[in-house]
Amino acid sequence: MRRLKPWHWVTIAFHFVIVVLLLWFALAYGGLPRLWSHHERKHFAGRDQIISYTAQDIPADPINLHLLGSRDAITRAFRQAGWHLADNVALWSALKIGGSVALDRPYPQAPVSNLYVQDAVQDLAFEKADGRSAEKRHHVRFWQVGPDQWLGAATFDRGVGLSLFTLQITHHIGPDVDGERDTIGRLIVASGGREIGREPSRISPGAWHRNGGGDKYRSDGMIADYRLSQG
Repeated sequence: MRRLKPWHWVTIAFHFVIVVLLLWFALAYGGLPRLWSHHERKHFAGRDQIISYTAQDIPADPINLHLLGSRDAITRAFRQAGWHLADNVALWSALKIGGSVALDRPYPQAPVSNLYVQDAVQDLAFEKADGRSAEKRHHVRFWQVGPDQWLGAATFDRGVGLSLFTLQITHHIGPDVDGERDTIGRLIVASGGREIGREPSRISPGAWHRNGGGDKYRSDGMIADYRLSQG
């Protein structure tokens, strides 16, 4: 048997890597999301829970905020606190956030993945980086559910990895979603708003739950209600 030369092994290894990447891409962005859409998602959470969902209808981040106020009032409160409005998800923004994480470069308007409430994607998303790049950040999504009424999901992105359920590239959230909720609450109060109450999200308090990327989180199960200043 003829012995292969070193460059032959390099070529074989290169082709092997390409095949593996193609298989991963087909599985992560085709097969597994489709599987979730038809089967496993049905067993994952009760529909009475007030949470967001991924495009594959997988239970995602918990809803933990309810705001009363105009879009302008919300935007003003976050800008005054040094937060940034997230860019829309697009090819150019995906490449830019990839470069930010890989090269440790700032991207304060990095996009957030699309999540859904009542079959509608978020209307607003704000973020504040924790470090130089977009790998770690505080962020919140808002869905408008009525005139000057918004539901929000505040979480902390602790790093980038693969989704447990679909193997897609995603940010992983930290477990303390209540802490992120309360951070947003302090921001709103500092802008002149006030807390007006709390209501249950029907998420089991104290129990461990998983979001759309498979990340564990724990919550007291309460949604904080705030009224923003219109001044």
